Amino acid sequence: MKPNSIETLLSDLVLTDPGIALSRYARVRAVATEGRVAVEVTLGIPSGGLRDALDACVRERLAGEGLALARLEIRSRIDAHAVQPNLAPLPGIRNIIAIGSGKGGVGKSTTAVNLALALAAEGARVGVLDADIYGPSVPAMLGLSGRPDSPDGKSIEPMRAHGVEAMSIGLLVDQDTPMIWRGPMATSALTQLLEQTRWGGGEVLDYLIVDLPPGTGDIQLTLSQKIPVAGAVIVTTPQEIATLDARKALKMFEKVEVPVLGLIENMAVHVCSNCGHAEHVFGSGGGREMAERYGVPLLGSLPLDVGIREQGDAGVPVVVSAPDSAAAQAYRSAARALAARLAERPRAAQPIAASLLG
Repeated sequence: MKPNSIETLLSDLVLTDPGIALSRYARVRAVATEGRVAVEVTLGIPSGGLRDALDACVRERLAGEGLALARLEIRSRIDAHAVQPNLAPLPGIRNIIAIGSGKGGVGKSTTAVNLALALAAEGARVGVLDADIYGPSVPAMLGLSGRPDSPDGKSIEPMRAHGVEAMSIGLLVDQDTPMIWRGPMATSALTQLLEQTRWGGGEVLDYLIVDLPPGTGDIQLTLSQKIPVAGAVIVTTPQEIATLDARKALKMFEKVEVPVLGLIENMAVHVCSNCGHAEHVFGSGGGREMAERYGVPLLGSLPLDVGIREQGDAGVPVVVSAPDSAAAQAYRSAARALAARLAERPRAAQPIAASLLG
């Protein structure tokens, strides 16, 4: 077979988790010599957890044509994607992803932190910005303490934990100090945390996960109007009262022209550690019904698991502390779905010089 025929053959592959079609998310190149094929796949999503599946699929497809895989090289190239009108991606950050919810108590911060760690485990460069000025919890979840450095008195070095960068107002004030601020002060603090943090350490972040406070108030409005957001994810629990509030968050993002990448249903099912019985404590199907109603994908359903809470309280989230657990794999699957959904979005316009340099 000619190389272009092999490339077409392989581009038709679909990986089942999370339904990644190479024709949509990858560029495939192939060179064949005496029945042996060298393949290069450049993915638009992080590829760390896909190597084994991709290797097996490529070998099987080639074998069906009487060919053998000599070498498989997998690369990732995460593009910057389009943001709100009249805004452009920030230097040093390709994509800002907002994690929101209509109400508190749905596990949004836990979800945001574990999604960030899952994307990092897939090979992406990731940061987390704690935008909950009044109730910052990201430092505790990542096991961070102390104060960040400021090398020039104007900018701040992000703190690092478990392979991700992080910044929070909780790192700049005493733990017991309440933030008794009016809306403009809180939104100003958020903007400063974002813009004055030296994200990336000289390299560009692929994703900055922003953990929003619950609701649809001043901070959410500032984020959507002044900060270039590539997409938003709504976290809800299955019961009707939670999805009612989640709908408000979804409609808010739509109104301010921030694309909603999808929903994540948290605390979807509890499996008893003693007997294995599965129980839907907060009801079932609420997240899927909401996703279907509003035409957005359900990126994942996460379990109600005591380990998630225990490891978060200990500062070592479950994606790091128990990477092979069902809970960690659920977060990684949701993170892949998030990245794939974002990769379908239009790319951000690039300056001519940047496009020439690739």
